[in-house]
Amino acid sequence: MKRKASRVAIYALLIVGALTMLLPFYWMIISAFKTPEQIAQMPPLWFPTSFRLDNFEYAMTYAAFGRYIFNSLLVTVCNMVCTMIITILAAFAFSRLSFPGRDVIFSIFLGFMMVPFELVAITNYGTIVQMGGLDSYTALIFPYTANVLYVYILRNFFLGIPNSLYHAARIDGASNFKYLTRIMIPVAKPALVTIALLNGIDTWNSFLWPMLIINDPNMRTVTIGLTSFVQDAGIRYERLMAAACIVVLPMIILFLFARKYIITAMARGGIKG
Repeated sequence: MKRKASRVAIYALLIVGALTMLLPFYWMIISAFKTPEQIAQMPPLWFPTSFRLDNFEYAMTYAAFGRYIFNSLLVTVCNMVCTMIITILAAFAFSRLSFPGRDVIFSIFLGFMMVPFELVAITNYGTIVQMGGLDSYTALIFPYTANVLYVYILRNFFLGIPNSLYHAARIDGASNFKYLTRIMIPVAKPALVTIALLNGIDTWNSFLWPMLIINDPNMRTVTIGLTSFVQDAGIRYERLMAAACIVVLPMIILFLFARKYIITAMARGGIKG
């Protein structure tokens, strides 16, 4: 009986926490369908009686969200592809290859996780300026193509694969690249999907870096476009919430389809290694 009561308490606490995190999303969605009068109503209107779509129409016509979404999708996909290639090769080297100073180098890489991106933003900005890459897709892609956290997650996942498979493959004449593509990558699918998803969300939601290097309105990403929409269209909360829904919806859909891979990869990556 006592064990059952504790389980009920745990589930109740989890439900309260989930509802607390979902409340801002719910408020954003219903506010996007409200009128200005309903937005300003006190006490707040939690269940609007009518739903209006003109807020979304205004957001799509007043601001070039179609162009912003295209830019963000292009940059996100390119970042995901480059990140996957670099992360896979680095994780394989740190988990299977033997070379002098491997563990020391990896420990130094882990130390880089303590360095915030804002600290290196100025250096990256100077590099992009010297390359002449301002207002370009190249400037939006390069800073996100390598991440120590992703290498750490995938390395720990690779370490969970028995060494006997690697030695057997090498005895049979398989190269390191063939072993990586035929055995390790298929087995590490949950971790790879998780890394791609986390990198995609990070790139899609990036604000500081695009703000620094993008001045051309046609090169704006969705986050910069949303900020510009607020500045140009004024503070109309129902229209702002509609624009926010347009920006957030792709990542929510992506997360819902890949959430099981995130749980699997995080659990294995955090325990094994």
